[in-house]
Amino acid sequence: MEITDRAPNVPLAKFKRTKILATVGPATDSYEAILALIKAGANGLRLNFSHDTYEVREQQIKWIRQASKEYGKPVAIVQDLQGPKMRLGEFEGVVPVQKGNSIRFVYNADYEATGQVPTQYDLSKKVKRGERLYVNDGRVRLTIASVKDGVVYATAENDGILIRRKGLNLPDTDFGGDIITKKDREDLAFGSAHDVDYVALSFIQSAKDVQTCRTILKNLGSQARIIAKIETKASVDNLEEIALAADALMVARGDLATETSPEAVPLVQREIISLGLRFAKPTIVATQMLASMVENDEPTRAEVSDIATAVILGTDCLMLSDETANGKHPLLAVEVMKRVIGYTQSSQVTDVDFVYADDIDRSRAMSSAVINLAENVRAKAIVAETKSGATALQIASHRPSISVIAVTSDKRTAQQLALVYGIKSYVRPADKQAAHQLTDWLHKQKVLSKGDIIVTASGKYPGVIGTTDTIKVRVL
Repeated sequence: MEITDRAPNVPLAKFKRTKILATVGPATDSYEAILALIKAGANGLRLNFSHDTYEVREQQIKWIRQASKEYGKPVAIVQDLQGPKMRLGEFEGVVPVQKGNSIRFVYNADYEATGQVPTQYDLSKKVKRGERLYVNDGRVRLTIASVKDGVVYATAENDGILIRRKGLNLPDTDFGGDIITKKDREDLAFGSAHDVDYVALSFIQSAKDVQTCRTILKNLGSQARIIAKIETKASVDNLEEIALAADALMVARGDLATETSPEAVPLVQREIISLGLRFAKPTIVATQMLASMVENDEPTRAEVSDIATAVILGTDCLMLSDETANGKHPLLAVEVMKRVIGYTQSSQVTDVDFVYADDIDRSRAMSSAVINLAENVRAKAIVAETKSGATALQIASHRPSISVIAVTSDKRTAQQLALVYGIKSYVRPADKQAAHQLTDWLHKQKVLSKGDIIVTASGKYPGVIGTTDTIKVRVL
């Protein structure tokens, strides 16, 4: 166990509550770049397993853990699975499409020899007549006319062109719980052996997909938590059951806009964040948060507003993808996002629609009591002793204005809490005096001052999950 021995370099009241998840890619593929991302404000780093080799990923994971230790800050590693590879295959040039044309799609077809458009996934096993097929983010829209002998016949609804490797969306197709591919299973085995904290499950359709992934992780002995990426029409239709089954939720706005409609995304985003608050499940808003900064050194006004809106709604975390993976200004993108988050939270403008889950358990009741007490005594901070992170998650789901400090004996828990709203995590040995000792240390580090009031939540049996039963008030 590595003890967290670095105090915040900013006052607790100014600590960034909404977290940042940055993607590692060619633009940040070095130890120095990863350390710089963490120093700039990244709380988690995403590895997109649609790209790169295991050798590359293994090296990046080592760099992340080394940088986290050097900087003294728990950092979450998110393994983002590719999911079903819904793309066109290889062919030369472009295929022109006119409204009313009949297009034939065949798995791994030779277009030059047969005139059949190749796909990288066998659509014939899943699609049915009347279902929609979108190519390249909906730029070409088709309807399935029939399926016969492995050939999918589709009718074009508009003019356009087909370009090799462009993505496909099937908003009406039921994959029948078959979204975890052979590659995904191999990637999960790699991730379980290489210290990932979260697994982001792509193209999820129902809670069954989450349960299947959880069974695989359990069999691998993995402690990774599951992020359900909401990016299909089916996942929106089954949102509440998915929220209950998953450990966290991601608003994957790119494919989500294609599968539903662009105008539906803001409302779905709000619903996902609301469910996350209700069930104490962290939420991540992703895709094009600062897309213009892939090329430019400053954001658009609309992007700044987008970030601020997500913060006001109460999301736990904001994600950067191309901005830090391939962009020209990866560090600047993190710094801009951090600046907007800080300014927005300093205004105290929030629009958190907190609704209790139907089943009020002891953990939720304890969390509510801790916050009410802390507010009434005007506490400087809430310190939660936690083994699994559940107590800290419950407290954070209320979005308190008071700083929340989590102290845990589990390094993995500290890393997973790095993506959760408002929580600063410290690793300390399991001890009945863990919270007391940590606040003494923070006092010595001048993070806390003489006279500060601290409210602690702890348990009779340190290091045992589910035993939080004691609330204390301490004056330093």
